[in-house]
Amino acid sequence: MAEEERDGVKLTNLDQPLFDGAGATKRDLVDYLDALGERVLGVLRDRPLTVLRVLRGQKPFMQKNLPKYTPEWVERVSVWAESSHREVIYALCNDRRTLLWFANQRAIEYHPTLIPAGAVHPSFAVLDLDPPEGSGFGLAVSAAKLVRQVLDEAGLPSLVKTSGAKGLHVFTPVAAEATVEEVAAATRAIAARAERLDGALATTAFIREDREGKVFLDSTRAGGATVVATYSPRVRPGTPVSFPVPWDELDRVTPADFTVHTAPALLGDADPWGELMPDPVPLPADLVEEGRAIPIARVQAMHEGKRRARAAREG
Repeated sequence: MAEEERDGVKLTNLDQPLFDGAGATKRDLVDYLDALGERVLGVLRDRPLTVLRVLRGQKPFMQKNLPKYTPEWVERVSVWAESSHREVIYALCNDRRTLLWFANQRAIEYHPTLIPAGAVHPSFAVLDLDPPEGSGFGLAVSAAKLVRQVLDEAGLPSLVKTSGAKGLHVFTPVAAEATVEEVAAATRAIAARAERLDGALATTAFIREDREGKVFLDSTRAGGATVVATYSPRVRPGTPVSFPVPWDELDRVTPADFTVHTAPALLGDADPWGELMPDPVPLPADLVEEGRAIPIARVQAMHEGKRRARAAREG
C-alpha cells in the first residue's frame, strides 16, 4: 500500500478511494489540503474542530472528542458540553502537521466553531441557505441575493461561499463585543426580513414539510454551533469543496465547479476568503431588537412537533 511521510507525519494507504462515488483517493485529499495549506489553516486556527471521517467499509461519522491515540503535539482545548454534561476535548488545527495528521485519519470534512477557543463572542453571523431537494442551484442564489439586500440595507458587509453541498453560506463578520444572544437574534431578524422580501422564494420554516418547496433560511448557526469551513471538502459525489464566490459571479457557477481536483488551480496563490473578508462591524440595535421578538426556530419547531403529535393522537 502506498505510504510516505510529510512533516514527520506517516501517511498510509494513499491509493485507496476516499468513499463510494468520491472520484478521489486518500492521496488526493492529502494533496489538496497540503496545497491549500495556510488558507485552510487560516479558517481553522484556534477554533475547536469537529471533523467528519470516513473509514474503510464504514459509514461517515462526526468526531468531536479527540481519540486517545492522538499525538501529543496536536493542540487541544477542553470545552464543557452542556447537552451531554461533560468536557469534550477538541483539536485546534493550527499547523501543517496537524492538518496532515487529520487527512491521514481520513477526516474529510472540517467544521470549526464560530467562537474561537478561549473567547465568548462569535466572529460571524451566518445564514445557511438550503434549497429544496431536486431544485436548481439558481434558487439558492436568488435567496442569497435577498439576504444580501437585507444586509446591505442594514449596513452590514458580507461574503458568500458554496456549502459544498447544494446550498450557500452567507457570512457577516461582527464586532467583538457582540454577545451570542445578540448575534443569534440579529441572524433571526435577517432571515425574517429576507423572507418578507419574497415569501414565495424563501422561508424560515424549520419543519421541513412546512417549507413548500422554498429555500430554507437557516438562522440557527449561532453560539457554539459549527459551520463547514471554507475550502473544506465534503462527503458528496465527486468530493466538492466549500468555496468562496464573489457576489457578482454567483450566477455563473455551480457547486460542482469546485472539487478537490479543480479548486487548487482555480485559486492559484490567491485566498479570496481571507483577502476579501470585511472588517467586523457592530450589529444594528434595531436588528437585534427585532430578532429578540422572533422565537428560536429549533425551540418553536419542537413545541409545534409536540402539538401536532398530540393533535394526531387525539384525532
